[in-house]
Amino acid sequence: MTDNFEDLGFAKLDMSRRERTGVPETIYCAGKTKEQLVEIFKAFKSKNSPVLGTRCSAEQADFVRAAGLNVKYDAMSRTIVLQAGHLPRLNGRIAVCTGGTADLPVAGEAAAVAEFFGAEVDRHFDVGVAGIHRLFARLEEIRRADVVIAVAGMEGALAGVVAGLVEAPVIAVPTSVGYGASFGGLAALLTMLNSCAEGVSVVNIDNGFGAAALACRILRRTQKHD
Repeated sequence: MTDNFEDLGFAKLDMSRRERTGVPETIYCAGKTKEQLVEIFKAFKSKNSPVLGTRCSAEQADFVRAAGLNVKYDAMSRTIVLQAGHLPRLNGRIAVCTGGTADLPVAGEAAAVAEFFGAEVDRHFDVGVAGIHRLFARLEEIRRADVVIAVAGMEGALAGVVAGLVEAPVIAVPTSVGYGASFGGLAALLTMLNSCAEGVSVVNIDNGFGAAALACRILRRTQKHD
């Protein structure tokens, strides 16, 4: 293992993260200036290293493009990607499910991150328990996944229901979607933490990135032991 980082003064970029963990560093774009993001992406490009940015605004993405960097931006997931070098593909599939359409930004982040890290992703959106027949209509496809990411706000029941119907581990992502008593996602978080269905792991509110990173680590370790 090498301890290699690029010191830009305002940021120390972890250039050896891929060697340690299997995936390159991810940049959290919110709170950074447009100019800082350009310097960060240029530094990774100079090392021929792919880089993913999360929570990136359209304004930030436009500024990075205007600086001559060939990046791909997805407005729904708020992700920005600079493809360079090569990331190996992962064996196995991840199913990303949402309770409702309002959960799409977080679910989109999870799907985009998982694909960047090398996973195959199936999207099953708007399959929440308010119309559970929608979930049952996609159940056989979901059951083919090696890991399921369940993204839901309101009362957050989707993760527990899915975990009771599939063999794969379920990673639950509570979202801040809901009315006042949902307390910005806290109600969904507590529901998911207290699921009576086994095999549920829970990440922080709106943390699609964390769910995808965990799912890909599961696939990577499984792949190593095949």
